[in-house]
Amino acid sequence: MSGETNPTASGGKSRVLVSSVIGSVIEWYDYTLYGTAAALVFNHLFFPQFSSGAGTVAAFGSFAVGFIARPIGGFVAGHYGDRIGRKATLVMTLLAMGISTTLIGLLPTYEAIGLWAPTLLIVLRLVQGFAVGGEWGGAVLMAVEHAPRNRRGLYGAWPQTGVSAGLLLGTGAFALMNMLPEEQFMSWGWRVPFLLSIVLAGVGLWVRYRITESPAFVEAQQTRQAQHDVVKAPLIEVFRRHPRELLIAIGARFAEGGNYYVFTVFILAYISEHVGAPRGTALTAVLIASALDIVALPIAGLASDRFGRRPVYIFGAVFIAVSAWPLFAMIETGNAVAIAAAISLFLVFGHAAVYGPLAAFYAELFPANVRYSGVSIGYQAASILLGGLTPLIASSLLLWSGGSSWPIIVMVAGCGVIAAVTMLCAPETKNRDLAAIDNRPRSADNRPRSADNTNSHSIAKVSQ
Repeated sequence: MSGETNPTASGGKSRVLVSSVIGSVIEWYDYTLYGTAAALVFNHLFFPQFSSGAGTVAAFGSFAVGFIARPIGGFVAGHYGDRIGRKATLVMTLLAMGISTTLIGLLPTYEAIGLWAPTLLIVLRLVQGFAVGGEWGGAVLMAVEHAPRNRRGLYGAWPQTGVSAGLLLGTGAFALMNMLPEEQFMSWGWRVPFLLSIVLAGVGLWVRYRITESPAFVEAQQTRQAQHDVVKAPLIEVFRRHPRELLIAIGARFAEGGNYYVFTVFILAYISEHVGAPRGTALTAVLIASALDIVALPIAGLASDRFGRRPVYIFGAVFIAVSAWPLFAMIETGNAVAIAAAISLFLVFGHAAVYGPLAAFYAELFPANVRYSGVSIGYQAASILLGGLTPLIASSLLLWSGGSSWPIIVMVAGCGVIAAVTMLCAPETKNRDLAAIDNRPRSADNRPRSADNTNSHSIAKVSQ
């Protein structure tokens, strides 16, 4: 019996989907809070020894540190997620994220404890990175592996909304605190969104304890055990047998992995410090855009179920490449409506199209017995190059160019092109069997080939 059609006990597929979405929202709320604070607060409170521009670069540097830890979290969570299961691993990542985010809200500033303040901030950011590095793969796999075959794109897109929902909640919390007088906001108001994390983590843990394990994982484990072929080192197995899939996973992320943070984190500092618009204008624009993105992501996932992962993804990557200059031109007008429209266009037609189908596409790239490791490594390895460094690189390019945005536009467009080319070289995966323990095509003697350019009819199936 296929793991994709088994009924899920204890509440059904809907409970698992809700759990994945709630956990993802909480994790990304915590994680993106740091980005907002890095753009607006941390340069003043934790790096005051630098000038305004250099302080922003330093704050974004501490933001980037979290991305260094993400692959480590992905490796560790992937190993245990493929060995002991998705559920237990997700509980661990949510707990680590909640504790580290709450402690950031309690940190003394540079004025109070000197260099210990940025040092402790960076340590807690590393813990955040470790936690989110293990979270993404498990959350999307729980959704995709419980989904009907013809709705994997839609199911996988729902946890993806956690990124924009977390951004919406985090930015909204900061926008609310921003209504305080400046002195109160800088002294204690910015801490409130971080302290709320402990409450949200408690809710998330309660929800996750009540779900069941992924049927595709259970079936793959049973099949391996029956064949006396349990994978003891999933991480090594991924690098040894699936290097092409890893390269595709990394290349595909170029469209959104870094550009998302250009338009949601870097843009906050850019609008307030270089365009000259009020800080509230930038926050409101990101709020509106992230709300629209929440709606667009499931639509993009559903479209990928109908038309395929590749066409939807390539559309989004090309849109990002060709729209980079017009969107920055709109932002540089300083007009609140134009700014909100530009960020919204990027998230709805660019980010949603490449991020909505990504969960299903990643899950379909790797076989069940190493899937958690494969998707986590591919996703988080790209995060070092893209997500964490992008605001830092963009700020540095801005200083280098004397305030001109053209190098940033070239960077955004170039990343979109790389992703589009990657997906043109990738296989279409939407009909693959998620319960399969080897997704590579077979030769005449039933030995797996190294390359995978075939459609689902040539994929090895689990013995019935």
